[in-house]
Amino acid sequence: MKDFIRIFLEGTITNIKRILFASDRVTDMELRNKILEGKIVPTDKVAEVSCIGCGGCANACPTKAITMVKLPEPVKLMEGLIKDRIPQLDSYKCVNCYYCHDFCPLYALFGEAGTIHPNDVGIVDSDISQLLKQPVKISDDKIAFISQYLSNSAILKKRKE
Repeated sequence: MKDFIRIFLEGTITNIKRILFASDRVTDMELRNKILEGKIVPTDKVAEVSCIGCGGCANACPTKAITMVKLPEPVKLMEGLIKDRIPQLDSYKCVNCYYCHDFCPLYALFGEAGTIHPNDVGIVDSDISQLLKQPVKISDDKIAFISQYLSNSAILKKRKE
């Protein structure tokens, strides 16, 4: 019974602090000023260095929120593979289905962090030239998922439009 009363009182005190003083919900002043001045920089959606520019994310996107943008200068990833485009995600069209991330070869084939994500890519530090030299074994689960996606008539109709 003592523990129940202690937990009840601690919860009550915490809630009173939240209601009266907005404790644990107040934005720090530095962030608040950045918001007011319009200086908030959106987080990266694409890890440009690790991306191989294959366009898999753009092909998998059901809402066409991803377009492949030409690079100012092509990048040689390995012998016979040159990256000349990278994806650009339109957050207004994105429905956060994560197909772009799930179909990214780095994630789908190599199990590394995908180079595109609707929210935040984070730090993707993969040595692409070394990954691409490795043999790839795709699990039966991934093959089933990809084939189910590719046979979805609603997505196929959307792609034709």
